[in-house]
Amino acid sequence: MIRTTLGVCIAALVLAACGRSDPNLNETGARPDLPDVRETLIPPMRVTGPTGWGDQVPTVPAGFTVTAMATDLQIPRQMLILPNGDILIAEGRGGNAPALRPKDIIAGPIKKKGNTQVESGNRLTLLRDADNDGRPEVRTVFADNLDAPYGLAFVDGYIYVANQDALVRIPWTPGQTRATAAPEEVTKLPSQINHHWTKSLTVSADGQTLYVGIGSNSNVGERGMAVEEERAVVWAIDRATGARRTMATGIRNPTALAIEPTTGAVWAVVNERDELGPQLVPDYLTSVREGAFYGWPYSYWGQNIDPRVRPQKPELVATAVAPDYALGAHVAALGLSFATQGGFGGGFTEGAFIGEHGSWNRQDPSGYKVTWVPFSGGRPSGPPVDFATGFLTEAGARGRPVGVAFDPTRRILLVADDLSNTIWRIAPARTTP
Repeated sequence: MIRTTLGVCIAALVLAACGRSDPNLNETGARPDLPDVRETLIPPMRVTGPTGWGDQVPTVPAGFTVTAMATDLQIPRQMLILPNGDILIAEGRGGNAPALRPKDIIAGPIKKKGNTQVESGNRLTLLRDADNDGRPEVRTVFADNLDAPYGLAFVDGYIYVANQDALVRIPWTPGQTRATAAPEEVTKLPSQINHHWTKSLTVSADGQTLYVGIGSNSNVGERGMAVEEERAVVWAIDRATGARRTMATGIRNPTALAIEPTTGAVWAVVNERDELGPQLVPDYLTSVREGAFYGWPYSYWGQNIDPRVRPQKPELVATAVAPDYALGAHVAALGLSFATQGGFGGGFTEGAFIGEHGSWNRQDPSGYKVTWVPFSGGRPSGPPVDFATGFLTEAGARGRPVGVAFDPTRRILLVADDLSNTIWRIAPARTTP
């Protein structure tokens, strides 16, 4: 029976490899083209194994330089710029979801081939580059023995860390290079199964509310909806009391959260579902609206029905809102950082930098870059612009962007690359000696 199932899956994989994307479709922006559903057991894919950077670096726009600020990390994910300019890096890998279907058994090794084989750090690393030359004078482990840390925020003397199982806080004073107190739990986070283990985090402009993004426990509800309680949601947590409310639902995997600087609104990048074709469903950038339902698992991009979900809920789908801005199908957006205080100026004055980790389930890979989405008046205002590329070549993947962090004081953009385990520093050429 197992041999027969495996044979069917391998055959499906071979057949699926014949599928191709339509280059004439516009997969980005406020009104993306949504092709017909092309449901597959195994999606078409191109395996992109790691090749390393060698003496190469990412490609950035004219007038900018890029350097490796830190290497040999242990799976860098999200970053935080502290008030004194020190940089914190969350390192690690979580998740413990068992394989459920034959597709999971096949997809697991394929995904693993495209990821780093480095052991999970489960720690926060601190970098200090006081003279802003891109060569840190200090590199220390600020805190370790954490449980897959991911989202980071700072407010009123505390570093907040979204582990996969709980939101914790660590006291910090300027100049401190090592935590002197154990993490204090603020509130537990849903951690059953953890199909999507990453817990994203940001803090409101007034510092009173912490927002946590919690991903779904499945692709499209195939594990049953009982395990999806308080999954595919964004929580709002009162910083003083730890009390929380569910701010938004049906938001499949909100992998990064940030505050838009002109409006103070919460925005997220979200990874959508798989197995509906190479150009469905677009991952997206959206404001997180209070009380909004974003469709998962019953519909996508508003009220487009997902035919696989049973039983369907038309009354709920009727309330589903469309996201603000499509980033493209399967780009796996994991990083979000808004330009502040004028950004880099010119075409990079107002908008968002987005780290796109890259697809595993397309024959023509998508993502593998840092994208810039221009804003005006707190809203996306134009097509996306490639800001950092070169992560993917015909030979394979040199790197995969995750978190991005814009520092307005030093006028730099930091990019975490969890395949080469590097932090890239991008700056206007005139600011680098």
